[in-house]
Amino acid sequence: MPFNNQSRLDPSQVSDRRGRGVGTAVAVGGGGIGILIMIVAMLLGVNLGDLGNITDQAPQVPVTGGGDINNLEQVCQTGADANSREDCRIVGYVNSIQAFWSNEFSRRGGNYDEAQTVLFTGATQSGCGNATAAVGPFYCPEDQSVYLDLDFFNELLTRFGAQGGPFAEAYVLSHEYGHHVQDLSGALSNTGGSNATGPESESVQAELQADCLAGVWAYHATETGYLTQVTDQEIAQALDAAAAVGDDRIQSQTQGYVSPESWTHGSSDQRQQALKDGLQSGDMDTCQTPGW
Repeated sequence: MPFNNQSRLDPSQVSDRRGRGVGTAVAVGGGGIGILIMIVAMLLGVNLGDLGNITDQAPQVPVTGGGDINNLEQVCQTGADANSREDCRIVGYVNSIQAFWSNEFSRRGGNYDEAQTVLFTGATQSGCGNATAAVGPFYCPEDQSVYLDLDFFNELLTRFGAQGGPFAEAYVLSHEYGHHVQDLSGALSNTGGSNATGPESESVQAELQADCLAGVWAYHATETGYLTQVTDQEIAQALDAAAAVGDDRIQSQTQGYVSPESWTHGSSDQRQQALKDGLQSGDMDTCQTPGW
């Protein structure tokens, strides 16, 4: 899905912290990572126990400052820039996603508050506490921001076996913005109950709803003016990425067996089906998952 070359990008929706330190080494899982697990719903399909082990065992990650980081305001101005640079492509996707949800909220008589996307390298500070790239992309409701280390897209290929592609990146971002939509609508407050894990848990239902909302954006993406027509190949990229981060697939790869009772994000089949629901309907009302 290439961008329209003449479309105007708004880089102010993306903060670039790449190569900038946070002053100290940051431990994986430190600070507010527990909040991220229960409420923010990170894209990686690690379960609560697994992430706790990472927190205890992983070494601290030093974050160095400096680095020759381009100014997005200068280099990401048009769709042509998005077609030639990955960071500008992220800007373009964010612009399109937020343009759609702004229009959708307005159409329904509501107000959409924009969420900032923060690009970082290695580790950064969020409103939910210290975070490292090891936790994957996440949405923090405390500061209404999406956090992303671009190296995660390499992880999708090398660690999770996804096929990759630009629309896999679009899926990741639109999923996290699905959490922002949930936050604005009050849906995130429904998570974190006693039924915390498992295929029918509140956590899994929240993730599947975010996948569905990602599909709703993709259905309307070309209407925002930033992107050209979605192809079958691009839809396949998104569906493949959704399957790659299913709890069952990740558990099978990392521990050699599947334990559904510990799922927090849903199986590969569940995640693909939720994304398909949004892609086929284009209607967020179809994203009301059981128990909501």
